Amino acid sequence: MIKIGLIGTGHLGKIHLRLIKELSDVYELVGIFDNNPEQAKVVSEEFDCKAFTSAESLIDAVDCVDIVTPTTTHFETASLAIKRSTHVFVEKPVTQTTYEARALLALAEEANVKVQVGHVERFNPAFRAAIPYFDQPMFIETHRLAQFNPRGTDVPVILDLMIHDIDAILSVVNSTVRKISASGVAVVSDTPDIANARIEFDNGCVANLTASRISLKNMRKSRFFQKDAYISVDFLEKEMEVVQMETLDGEAGPYDMVMEMGNGKPSKKIIFDKPEIEASNAIKEELRTFAECIKNDTTPIVSLEDGMLALHVAEQILDKLKMNGSILNK
Repeated sequence: MIKIGLIGTGHLGKIHLRLIKELSDVYELVGIFDNNPEQAKVVSEEFDCKAFTSAESLIDAVDCVDIVTPTTTHFETASLAIKRSTHVFVEKPVTQTTYEARALLALAEEANVKVQVGHVERFNPAFRAAIPYFDQPMFIETHRLAQFNPRGTDVPVILDLMIHDIDAILSVVNSTVRKISASGVAVVSDTPDIANARIEFDNGCVANLTASRISLKNMRKSRFFQKDAYISVDFLEKEMEVVQMETLDGEAGPYDMVMEMGNGKPSKKIIFDKPEIEASNAIKEELRTFAECIKNDTTPIVSLEDGMLALHVAEQILDKLKMNGSILNK
C-alpha cells in the first residue's frame, strides 16, 4: 500500500480525494492539507480523514502527495515534497513557467522520485482506444469549447483548456515544433476567452487548435488525418471513430463503399470502425497508473518532461497572443 496525502481541497481536490478513497487497493489515504484551515476541517469531516496543520507535516507522513492547488503554488509545493524524497502527482499546468518546470525536473532527478502531471485527457478511454490507430498523422484539428464558468478565468484559456489538446497532440506527433501562430479575443475577462493556434512541426504535420470558454455548448473533439485514415475522438462523449481506406483486392462486395482513384490507380475500399469504448474514470485511471509507476519503478505515462513541453508550447502561444495584442502587457 502506498501512503498518499492530498494538498488542496477545492472542487477538483475533493474529486481526487473521493477517487483516492475508491482506490483503497493501492493507496492508503493518510490525510489532507489546505491553506484554509476551516476548509480543511470541513473536508476532513466529510471524507473521514485527518487534516494536517502544515504541508510539511503531511509530506513527511506519506510516500507520495497529490497536489491539487492553484497553479501559482505548484512549484513551491512540489519542490517541498521532492526535497523530502516524496513522489509527486501535480495537476496541470505543471507550473507557472517553463523555468520553474526545469527547476523541478532537476530536483526530481537528484532526488530520484516520480513526478506525474495531471493531463487527464491522456487517460480518456476514447483517446486511449485511438492510440493504436495513429500512424504519423499529418493534419490535426481540435475544438475544446466550454460554457462560461468564472472559476477558470484567473488564467488564459490557453492554460485552462487548450493545454489539454497541446499535450495530447505532442504525445501523438513524433516531431519537434517548428512554428507557432495564434490569435484570440478577450470577451469577458482580461485575457483571451477564445483563441486559435496553429502549430507546425518539422515533419510537416500541422495542428489547428481552437479553445473557448464562452461557448453556448460544451465540445471536446479532435480529428486526426493521416495516410489512408481519419480518426475522430470525442473526449466529452467518450467516443472514437476510424475511417480507413485500403486497396480493393478482387471484386467489391455488394455493401462495400469503393472510391475510384482514377489514372489507372487501384480502387480503395472505405472501412468504417467505431469501437466499443469501455467506460472508465480518467482521473481515477491516472491516479492508479501513478501508483503503478511508483511500485514498479517505471516512467509515468505523463511525465514531468511531458508537462514541461506542453507548458513550453502554451507559453509560445501566449507570446504570440501578446505580440498581436490579444493579451495586453501590464
